[in-house]
Amino acid sequence: MIRLAAILWSVLCAFAVQADGVRRLSDRGDLLGWEAVGRLDIQGAGYCTGTLIAPDLVLTAAHCAFDSTTGRPYPSDKIMFRAGLRDGVSIADRGVAQVAVPPEFEPKGAVSRGRIRVDVALMRLAEPISVAQANPFALHSGDISNAEVSVSSFGRGRSEAISRERSCQILWQDAELFAFDCDVTFGSSGSALMARVGDRGRILAVVSAVGTVDGRDVGYGMALPNVVAQLKQQLRRDAQAPKATIRRLRVGSGLSESGAKFVRPGGS
Repeated sequence: MIRLAAILWSVLCAFAVQADGVRRLSDRGDLLGWEAVGRLDIQGAGYCTGTLIAPDLVLTAAHCAFDSTTGRPYPSDKIMFRAGLRDGVSIADRGVAQVAVPPEFEPKGAVSRGRIRVDVALMRLAEPISVAQANPFALHSGDISNAEVSVSSFGRGRSEAISRERSCQILWQDAELFAFDCDVTFGSSGSALMARVGDRGRILAVVSAVGTVDGRDVGYGMALPNVVAQLKQQLRRDAQAPKATIRRLRVGSGLSESGAKFVRPGGS
């Protein structure tokens, strides 16, 4: 069994080297279908990769939501999602209104299987991005035996456009933990590991960490359906309730006053 003591934790700022098999999506035609992948810019701190799973929901890694030095969460209004960014131009830029991470995630905790399993965050955008602009990706469920997977992400050295490795393999799966041989590097944190289903990928895991085993780079991620469902519930629970307004109508008019206006069935 691979030992997690060898893992080097993915952080926001480090070197990223262009490798064979990784393609830069720099042309508009190349980007078609991948607009839902975006760069998450944290003001004054760095960036991660995020992926739309709904018009207003971005999936990323939980550690992307925290200052790695202090362990404190970044204010949501300091985070910007830039969908389909390429060479300074994005499909849409949206601020983040709300962030949810599993309560058991420890921002400054030691690397472990348990920590990787919950290294997931959902960020609700202040305004949704239309499906016409960026079509969200669905989560994968079901058998992944011999599945071909891919990763599309941003990273230092390739931070101005999505870089995609279209074919890599899952090395092993154990207790909701995945290991894969995709070319993930520092800066790929939060990117989606996609399993090809039909004509479009579905999200299998979020890139949490990268390690070296027997001289070989190995990426790590987690199973998503249960934790994402919990985070959606958390967002709904913590969302601000809409402010109720009360209007008092004068009898027979639409003007504010005491009394009530009655309406006959089928007409006024």
